[in-house]
Amino acid sequence: MNGVHDMGGMDGFGKVEIEPNEPVFHEKWEGRVMALVRAMGAAGAFNIDTSRFHREALPPHVYLSSSYYKKWLLGLTSNLVAKGFISRSEVETGHAIEPAKPLKRGRLALDQVSRVMTRGTFTRDAQAPAKFKIGDRVRCRNINPVTHTRLPRYVRGHVGVIELNHGPQVFPDSAATDRGDDPQWLYTVVFDARELWGADADPTVKVSIDAFEPYLEPA
Repeated sequence: MNGVHDMGGMDGFGKVEIEPNEPVFHEKWEGRVMALVRAMGAAGAFNIDTSRFHREALPPHVYLSSSYYKKWLLGLTSNLVAKGFISRSEVETGHAIEPAKPLKRGRLALDQVSRVMTRGTFTRDAQAPAKFKIGDRVRCRNINPVTHTRLPRYVRGHVGVIELNHGPQVFPDSAATDRGDDPQWLYTVVFDARELWGADADPTVKVSIDAFEPYLEPA
């Protein structure tokens, strides 16, 4: 979706400030939020792309004024309400009102935590041969989906060159809306900065993104 989160290539937000010796969590509640998200994902309540979509769908003024883990908490709440695990009334009152909805894979047990914290593979069997090969020139389609996509706005309509083929992977655009894995070939595509930002861009700069095959067409 063309949400506020997709800010690649935009000016005016200043430098990314790196915090020396940055802790994993700045506040104790941030760790609890991460645990909740991972536990509910492991229990089958949602997948990583659904989770991302609900964070991206936050109103712009909320997104821009929220910390990283506050976005996680707000996205988690929205996701669980949308899927019927909790209600808005329960969020507002701070306690359960209705009987709990059963979880697809049951409650997360303590001996499963290590497995849950290890990211799984997204590689899948191919549904069809790859359409592109390394060195092919491709144009990113000008698409504007209303749900989750991994195609940044600033490359849409622009031409790049296939540099790597990562093989077929879970397609986030489908997974985010519970339409299954729908495996698609994933490529690294390299762009000249002048192609993206015009003739006055730095000619020595190259930009690469990972793009799924449905995002691309021959150039």
